[in-house]
This record gives sequence, C-alpha cells and structure tokens, in this order.
Amino acid sequence: MDHHRRPSPGPEPAARPLPADPDTDTGPAPAGVPPGRRRWEIVGAIAVGGAIGACARYGASLAWPSTGTGFPWTTLAVNLSGCAAMGVLMVLVHERTSAHHLARPFLGTGVLGGYTTFATYAVEAGTLLTDGRLGTAAAYLTLTLAGALGALWAAASLTRRLRAGATRVSGRAPHDEGDRP
Repeated sequence: MDHHRRPSPGPEPAARPLPADPDTDTGPAPAGVPPGRRRWEIVGAIAVGGAIGACARYGASLAWPSTGTGFPWTTLAVNLSGCAAMGVLMVLVHERTSAHHLARPFLGTGVLGGYTTFATYAVEAGTLLTDGRLGTAAAYLTLTLAGALGALWAAASLTRRLRAGATRVSGRAPHDEGDRP
C-alpha cells in the first residue's frame, strides 16, 4: 500500500471535445438564446462569406484569365493574396478580444475559404505534371507553398507592427473598442 498518495478529490470533470474547426465551436449558448441558434448563425455566416469569396475568385479569373499552356499566375496570385489577407485577419480578429463572434467564420472560413483555391492549385499542378512540364510544376508547387506561408507570415508581422505603432501614437491598447478598423 502506498502511504504517500493523496486521496483523489473526486472524479475528473468530463473533458469537452475539441471542435474540428474552432470557427464552428458554438460553446455554451448565451442566456436566452435557443440551443442550436448559434450554430445556424455560424453556418449562415460561412455560407454568405463563401459566396462572396467564390465570386471574387471568379472575378479574378475573368480579369486575368490563365492560358492552358502558360504558368497558372491567376491561381497563384489568388492564393498568395488570400494567405496575406488571412495573416491580417488573424491579427485583427484572433488577437483582439472585442471581435464579433461571427467575424472569423464569415471572413476566414467563408470569404477567404471561398476566395482561395487550393483544389484548383492541385488540379493545375497535376495538369502540368501530366503534360510533362516537370520544371514548371515543381516551380508552381514550391512557389505556392513557400509564397503562401511567407505571405501569411509577412502580413501578420506587418499588421502587428502597424497596430503596435498605432497603439503608441493613440495611447490605447490594441483591443480597445475605439480601435476597430
């Protein structure tokens, strides 16, 4: 018998499972809000945002059409600009405490999820490989991956620096209510 063990204070509280996507985590409903309503608010915000983002991507393909034999510049530009926008968004929404609970699902999962197109990226890379354009495919795959990560990091870093400078000038903390973009 182990005399050095302390008695257990009781059963462990049940752990709440982590959501597959934090943007869909409704958490406990505020008082007076029917169960399930927040989930439908999130689904609606994502759907509307996704439609807006997909229309913006389609507009980019009309404004800058890719040729079947050239480098897929439009998809690259869409994905890099979408990743840069995600870097800005995560700083402005995730790192501040006063953002609306639908801001990230609407803008991140919805608008930017509909705007960026990594499925088209995969199809275009596959087409380049099938057509025997190995060097172009390798450049496209590498440039997209490195560029997406770099764009996200650079945009987030720049946004943090700009917010820090604005804080020094205004004297307010970055999450003050009057600091909304």
